[in-house]
Amino acid sequence: MGSTDDGQRRGSTTLRFLAAPTDVADLGGTAVSGGRVLEWVDRAAYACAAAWSSGYCVTAYVGDVAFEKPINTGELVEVRAHLILTGRSSMHVRVVVSAGPVQTGELDERATCIVIFIALDAKGGRPTQVREWEPRSQEQHREAGAARDRIGVRSAIEREMADQTYSGAGTAPRAVLRFLAAPTDVNWGGKTHGGTVMRWIDEAAGVCAMQWTGERCLAVYSGGIRFYRPIPIGNLVEVSARLLHTGRSSMHIAVHVRTADPMGGELELTTHCLTVFVAVRDGGSVPVPQWEPASEEDQHLDRHALQLTALRGGERGGPMAAPQHDGSPSSSG
Repeated sequence: MGSTDDGQRRGSTTLRFLAAPTDVADLGGTAVSGGRVLEWVDRAAYACAAAWSSGYCVTAYVGDVAFEKPINTGELVEVRAHLILTGRSSMHVRVVVSAGPVQTGELDERATCIVIFIALDAKGGRPTQVREWEPRSQEQHREAGAARDRIGVRSAIEREMADQTYSGAGTAPRAVLRFLAAPTDVNWGGKTHGGTVMRWIDEAAGVCAMQWTGERCLAVYSGGIRFYRPIPIGNLVEVSARLLHTGRSSMHIAVHVRTADPMGGELELTTHCLTVFVAVRDGGSVPVPQWEPASEEDQHLDRHALQLTALRGGERGGPMAAPQHDGSPSSSG
């Protein structure tokens, strides 16, 4: 993958590389999977945060990922990450993914989000203080202000998601993937990459969406990605995706990632998020079968999906503004 620029000292990092055939969502298409884009986002954001903190840090939260336009194999990709706000031990990093024809080098924006990292001490166990980021330009002050405004909204989203019950009483379509975290998934701290976990989330949600529709499906949005604990290499991983709500061509899907020692032990929640997929055919979105909530739990989670959509509107202030997606053909990622 490309290289980081000298902007690391100023709180920014840029990666540049070509989208490879192995990055596509499926062998029948050319569009890069949303999960792969999230891996790129996490790597660039980590490089930015680690350079600023001068030490190890972990992904704590990824919010409001808008896949605005697909990236195709062979295109030149640029992932820019820069600090917009720091707390005592936290670093808020805005990431912009752009792409375009390699022949011209003219790039346009394809995805945006904010990633929050927590700096850890030398032993990698406890949060440690980071130096304060001081915005200088008018644009930097605007971004910092917008990030502060979103803190309350993000907390409301986390509470809303944590308060839900997912049990056998639900009748919604779901997909479950189970596997072991492999040595190739390891990050610089000996655990599983946050970006890898986000790719697993995208894959499980994609399976759920495609099984429901019988069509190719692509991510247009992911949000409220909350990391509760790391996943050790070699652990059993279970990624469960469940349909919550359908729009005309969109599907709102909740994903939970759990892990356990394969030699015994209870599965523990590590990551939770909501993602939105659309069904696509011949370059455009197509209507999806409408799901009717049957049980009381189904109905509650259907309302929960709509509540998250409303809360998301508050998270899209200032520089992170992004469209509400319900299947726009140009929104497939």
